[in-house]
Amino acid sequence: MPPTDVLLHLMGFTAPAFFVALAVVFGSRIAGGGALRLSWWTHFAINFTVGVAVLALGLWHFGVDAKMATYAALVGAVATAQWMGSQAWKS
Repeated sequence: MPPTDVLLHLMGFTAPAFFVALAVVFGSRIAGGGALRLSWWTHFAINFTVGVAVLALGLWHFGVDAKMATYAALVGAVATAQWMGSQAWKS
């Protein structure tokens, strides 16, 4: 497989984690959830990493990607990471 195809497959695989992380970070800023101790891009990087890890675990567990259970776990894990990162439980 040519390197461009590998790159396109990786981008397609990680796209849900990218957009969910971005939506959660900016949604949290709009909703005013928790203390903003870290910059938005740090929260985004943490959420994106958690999201890619969840997608990889879903691929490993189910043997295929794009399962709705994996996407539900993605949303839950990224939201939990944002909640923990912004220390919203303290407010």
